[in-house]
Amino acid sequence: MPDPIGGAAWCPLRRPYSMFPGGLPGIALVLLRISATATSVVTASGSYHDRPMWYLWTLIPLGAALCAGFLTPLAALLTIAVQLFGFSASSSNWVWLAASLLNTLALALIGPGAYSVDALRFGRRLLMSNRPD
Repeated sequence: MPDPIGGAAWCPLRRPYSMFPGGLPGIALVLLRISATATSVVTASGSYHDRPMWYLWTLIPLGAALCAGFLTPLAALLTIAVQLFGFSASSSNWVWLAASLLNTLALALIGPGAYSVDALRFGRRLLMSNRPD
């Protein structure tokens, strides 16, 4: 299926993200990915919560995917779902959860950036045509 933006093939991450910013905005997205991972894992691993261990072991691979920028929208949404599910069954601090959810939601909406696995796999490429116009 041709891409309406002008690419040769449709890819699932090209539509939600019109670009993969590099430079300082790309570095800012790397920091946001690290922040989203850190807040979710720190919240899950704190000694003050009463969540089961599966909660932490579920967030570790999702956090690794977020840090690497691998399938960022899916990993971010799954992280949000796991955090909300885990929070509903515990009595932990809602402020940490809110900070973590806002970081992860911002990452899901903005995108992975140029310094990510998603940019390597789904980034824009220059396509040359040998057809005369």
